[in-house]
Amino acid sequence: MPDPRATVLVVDDTQTKRYILSSWLRRAGHQVVEASGGEEALTRVAELRPDLVVLDVRLPDIDGFEVCERIKADPGTSSTPVIQISGKAVTPADRTEGLERGADAYLSEPVEPQEFTATVEATLRYYRARQRAELMAARLARLAEISLKINEAETFDHLLHVAVVGAAGLLERHTEVLALPPDGRLRSYGAHPGRTAIAKMTVPDSLNRFRKLDATDQAGITTITLDPADWPAATGADPTVAGWGILCRTKQGRPPVYLGVRTQAPLDSDEVNLLRQLGQALALAVDALRVFTEEHTIALTLQRSLLPRRLPEVPGLSFAVRYQPAADNVEIGGDFYEVLPLGDRLLVAIGDVAGHSLYAATVMAELRHALRASIIGSADLARTLTLLNKVLLRYHPGMTATVCLLVIDPATGEVELANAGHIPPLLVNGETEYHRFGNLLLGVADEEYRVDRIHLAPGGSIVLFTDGLVEDPATPLDENLEVVRKLSESIDDDLDGFCDRLARRFGPRTDDVALVALRRPQR
Repeated sequence: MPDPRATVLVVDDTQTKRYILSSWLRRAGHQVVEASGGEEALTRVAELRPDLVVLDVRLPDIDGFEVCERIKADPGTSSTPVIQISGKAVTPADRTEGLERGADAYLSEPVEPQEFTATVEATLRYYRARQRAELMAARLARLAEISLKINEAETFDHLLHVAVVGAAGLLERHTEVLALPPDGRLRSYGAHPGRTAIAKMTVPDSLNRFRKLDATDQAGITTITLDPADWPAATGADPTVAGWGILCRTKQGRPPVYLGVRTQAPLDSDEVNLLRQLGQALALAVDALRVFTEEHTIALTLQRSLLPRRLPEVPGLSFAVRYQPAADNVEIGGDFYEVLPLGDRLLVAIGDVAGHSLYAATVMAELRHALRASIIGSADLARTLTLLNKVLLRYHPGMTATVCLLVIDPATGEVELANAGHIPPLLVNGETEYHRFGNLLLGVADEEYRVDRIHLAPGGSIVLFTDGLVEDPATPLDENLEVVRKLSESIDDDLDGFCDRLARRFGPRTDDVALVALRRPQR
């Protein structure tokens, strides 16, 4: 049945005819507004936005054809249905013109009350179905936009903020969301349509109270109705307003995500379906972000476990190290460093196995173990690099790595240096410049590795780092290398402070970074 509260504008310059048409409409349960001319009709349409216009063709100021055409030309009223009715323009040509210029129905007088009422109901029924379809299409488009933003969110708080603001606008109701991130701190947000989200105070048991309404505890979506008394315990909401919502769970036993609305009017079937789809998208995104966070933590823990647990104390030499994982990469990288005592001397190594994967980390671990084994008894840097190269060529063909090795005598400042394709060490030794000597990287072909010898004066420093620090698609490599060189000109005994300044200057990186800074203090 049509909505009895439909508003119909009756436009006719004859008072008696307006009265008759209006009385038929009122008996059918509609609210009626009248106009006696075309200009008045256009004003009423713009102000009242009626559900239907019954329009006489012959009007004293503007004929009904033009009035209809202008109603349909206005984007704000183009969907308003118009029934034209006339006792004079009754020829087929008149009816054709009326329909061609935008009328949805055309009646010629005399017209029977039943025919008129039936035409009104049919026109309203068609346009209500059309409006509902247009609304649903717009909501689905909005749902797609919200889902895309949900999947782009990088933090839990941003994710829940996007979801609750999107749901409030989509359903035009106050919306609440509850979710439990891996840190165990329950998050709750609320939003009114057109406003930003507000973080809500929650009690730890809030989500469990909602879960008790879902007896299955299975994966899927459960629609729930909340009594007003349930709301304050969960979100501190108005205790006089009931709620409708959903609990979404992607796997059995996992904490659900709650998404719901507070409203006096219940949701219709279309709105419930929209809420279910949005809730499912939110639950999947929450789980994906939860898994990413957990995997990133595991990967970082594993990566750090492959690095030296503690650094030796070496009289006459100070050093600082840093390992900075990629900002948004869950996989394990192949960057590493080593600081190993060799009697009175010290071996410093830095390297990078190509790629980001568990395989790259495994190769990195093998190279570190081979490096440690090669220096038992005596340290021959050329022999060590040859051994590492053969390990890659024989056991991991196709893999490559860069490695730079230093052996330093703190007492004399004598340094042996061998570089297999790595970014050259930065020497702060009177002048601040990159060492210019190097060999072919590991894993490409057989190579005779040459060892260079330099002297590190008191107060001199050496800085070694992997390419993740300076590689940036937006900046040429030479420019970033020069940035490091300039910053290193002011290096002092506070090596930790220097490493922190260097890390801050480049910010979060898209690749892992290993950094070693060493210094021979002034005597």
